[in-house]
Amino acid sequence: MTVGGNADVVFLRADAERMDDVLSVLDEAAGWLEARGIDQWPSRFERAWVEEAISRGETWLVEVGGKVAGTVTVDWSDPLWVDAGGTAGYIHRMAVRRWASGMGAVILDWAAGGARRRGVDALRLDCVKSNGRLRSYYEARGFVHRGDVSVGGAPGQRHDDGPVTWVSRYETRLDAG
Repeated sequence: MTVGGNADVVFLRADAERMDDVLSVLDEAAGWLEARGIDQWPSRFERAWVEEAISRGETWLVEVGGKVAGTVTVDWSDPLWVDAGGTAGYIHRMAVRRWASGMGAVILDWAAGGARRRGVDALRLDCVKSNGRLRSYYEARGFVHRGDVSVGGAPGQRHDDGPVTWVSRYETRLDAG
């Protein structure tokens, strides 16, 4: 796959040796959001927040022209959606480096393709309810708002205690093709 007609895009499964690359992308994106007053994620990610998904083989690095451009985690279950029927892939911690702005669409398309191959019905994700720009982006990409729910913990975290954060859930149905 090429972006801008000249650079190859490669998705590589992240392993423990690449955790620093994953954290670097997430921290860069988190810092960019924080500088703009967007309360989507914590200012920095802790290793413990990503190591389980990496150990399950669900976290990916996206390289463009041999350089790390982004990361995404695709899970196959999410307790935030326990009330929703059907099967789905769940997008978490999708982030791109600023120089790779625009890669989000490529990542979402790639994740949808993987979910289709797995035979699930939908691709789902969530974001902080107050992040109107990101909500509009997902809606423009064909995701449908499926309600708002509260989660424990600061934005970007999922805990049983601590502050409450409201998130908006989004879903796009996948066809077999």
